Amino acid sequence: MKCLIIDAVSPAIAEELGSYMQVDTKMLPTQEELAAIIGDYEVLIMRVDPAINKDVLDAAQKLKVIGVCSVGLNHIDTEYAQSKGVQVFNAPGLNGNAVAELTISKMLDISRGTMVANHDVKVLKQWDKYKFVGRELRGKTLGVLGFGRIGQRVGEIARVFGMKVVAYDPYLPAEVFAQNEATSMGIPELCAISDFVTIHMPLNDETRNLFNAESIAKMKDDAVVLNMARGGIVNEQDMYEALKAGKIGGYATDVMENELAAGGLTEGASFDSPLFTCDNFVVSPHIGAQTVDAARDIGAHIIGKVKEALDLK
Repeated sequence: MKCLIIDAVSPAIAEELGSYMQVDTKMLPTQEELAAIIGDYEVLIMRVDPAINKDVLDAAQKLKVIGVCSVGLNHIDTEYAQSKGVQVFNAPGLNGNAVAELTISKMLDISRGTMVANHDVKVLKQWDKYKFVGRELRGKTLGVLGFGRIGQRVGEIARVFGMKVVAYDPYLPAEVFAQNEATSMGIPELCAISDFVTIHMPLNDETRNLFNAESIAKMKDDAVVLNMARGGIVNEQDMYEALKAGKIGGYATDVMENELAAGGLTEGASFDSPLFTCDNFVVSPHIGAQTVDAARDIGAHIIGKVKEALDLK
């Protein structure tokens, strides 16, 4: 029996599964590369790239299990996988705290200008404390778009800072909002009253370009948008123009629409964006789940699911 790992995951996965089967690693193959080699493997361990389409699944003649070390499954043709007898497991909720803490970190960074201040001191050799007058989170309104595990955890931490939490999620009953001390409301109302809006929704036809010139114009001029979900929910050109014109206070993100441009998950990959010229823009390279703690928990979960599916004792 053989297992193929195609992304950076917890080393415990290879160590544990290596007791039962041969474990090989091929970092971030293209769909064509994966289709060419997947036929020899019963187990595939991955995150979100490449997309597992019918061509890959047709080539995977021995495949029994796909272990996805992330939450979303929209990159896998799960119905076709099921029709071919391939079980697909993900790791819902296990990176939730990591993403929530990154959200709060960016909220603080952009509120206090710490990224620009750090650059001024370390690169420009300037020590001008009067340049940086920030604002506190205390007393501000946080709007949470998508109130699942991550959104609820962000709200929980935000309340410790003394923030008021409002949230949008049409799929949750009223008692969930009450239990989390959040006020349920629609997106237009939420965006209009919030000082910070944090996005924790999937990218789909309903959410694509949700934040565009029209919607941004309805927000407070000093409001901050945070996106730890998916690139494409925020229209980046419209956001750039709004930031430059002072129509919004800031944008902090862990994802970008073209983050995979020029092989954005490979060593030395690079791309550009007009947003990079904005001081009130903070970005990181999709590191939301990149903690040793989340990797450990996700690894243990996926190991258990694979062993259960293959009846490994």
